[in-house]
Amino acid sequence: MRIDGKVTIITGASEGLGAACAAEFARAGARLSLAARCEEGLRRAGGPDALITAGDLTLEDTRRAVVERTIERFGAVDILINNAGVGIYRRSWSTPMDEARRMWELNFFTALRMAQLVAPHMCERGAGTVVNVSSIAGKFTLPWLPLYSASKGALGAWTEALRMELGRDGIHAMLVCPGYVKTDFHRHAMGGGPPGKVAAGKRFAISPEECARAIRRGVERDARTVMAPRSGWLLVAARMLFPGLVERALGSPGART
Repeated sequence: MRIDGKVTIITGASEGLGAACAAEFARAGARLSLAARCEEGLRRAGGPDALITAGDLTLEDTRRAVVERTIERFGAVDILINNAGVGIYRRSWSTPMDEARRMWELNFFTALRMAQLVAPHMCERGAGTVVNVSSIAGKFTLPWLPLYSASKGALGAWTEALRMELGRDGIHAMLVCPGYVKTDFHRHAMGGGPPGKVAAGKRFAISPEECARAIRRGVERDARTVMAPRSGWLLVAARMLFPGLVERALGSPGART
């Protein structure tokens, strides 16, 4: 898809990867509609020409407002980037259910509902792209982020289904699986911070800008899955080929909460 002139909704766009995507897609000529809780952050990320909608995306009124205001302003939605998400650094068997539901509501159900709201408009026009930002944790479970991994795995499975459901209507669905990205993910996550070995792994992280470029390139070439960095595929392959070895390594005492 050529991005120049395309109307692009980005959720979770006030900082981190969402803000980097806003800058990257703006440079490519996209017309931006940005959504997140923080209005000030959205204004910084989008500049004077972006449409911003500040609010809680787990609420139906906010989600409807994002889509309706975008169509009212621009007349269409060409690209939806479901980026908003949150993590939980807790063991699955001891996670409070209200925290688990809150995470799933943002990581999965908000993305699902946003796609439900834009799909009819895309189908009517016979074109569009839905981008779901998952995680490498959606490809294999991280024991320090078990429920987060589950939510991102579900997002990946649904993205594949969405691609098959809407492909005949000219709509493409793309999955993004970032590895460690230098954002404030850990600060916003519930349940404290990551284990020491994971925090030390920051030296292997990529910047939000690098990840945003990978997403933009993926949209341009109608990619099915974008792994950022691409070396993440080696970890996925190792998990498939040597599951026991990888599980023991990930579950070692130094890598657990």
